[in-house]
Amino acid sequence: MITMWWFIITLAITAFLSSPAYAYDNNPLQDICVAVNDSKASVFVNGKICKDPKFATANDFCFSGLNVGGNAVPGLGLATKLVDVNNMPGLNTLGMSIVRLDLEPQSLFPLHTHPRAAELITVTEGTVYVGFLVSDAINIFKSRLFSKILNPGDVFVFPQGLVHFLYNTGRKKATVLAFFNSQNPGLIAIPSSIFASEPPIVDDVLAKGFQLNKTQIAELRKKFS
Repeated sequence: MITMWWFIITLAITAFLSSPAYAYDNNPLQDICVAVNDSKASVFVNGKICKDPKFATANDFCFSGLNVGGNAVPGLGLATKLVDVNNMPGLNTLGMSIVRLDLEPQSLFPLHTHPRAAELITVTEGTVYVGFLVSDAINIFKSRLFSKILNPGDVFVFPQGLVHFLYNTGRKKATVLAFFNSQNPGLIAIPSSIFASEPPIVDDVLAKGFQLNKTQIAELRKKFS
């Protein structure tokens, strides 16, 4: 009788641990998702619903124009073109997106992170200096830089969530294709996120955090606003 009970208990625990419902949380596809007790409030985690399969066409799985540069970002000397679920609906739920990045000579894509995706890049034109930072396991106030100078045909990967950058060191335009393992990787631009937040972070915090005076903080706010 005792043996039978142990068998039943073991079977129940095994079934519970192996149940798909007891796996782990899915990776978030948006920055925040505030809980609300309202049956009429419907927010889809990926922001999209699915088309009836019988109405799907090949056009849903196709995008044209990645051979052409995208929209310029004022003041940074770069242009981007994003291919995601918004302009290629067939990508929905597949966990991928692509960006074309064009950098003018000596232009920098500032330090930034993608909280929901790793990024695999390949250079198709020009010379690009890239790198990402990994925190030091012993001293959390230090980091280790992994960097390379890339030429056409070279491939590099930025691990998910780590701070990284891309800098065109050449004398001509550089073009990079970036592939993400998320349909919504997110983007946190470090300088503007810090100095152009709304509402602003109080001056004392920034001055102490960056060891600057308040005049310098004001100048940085103006620059990134």
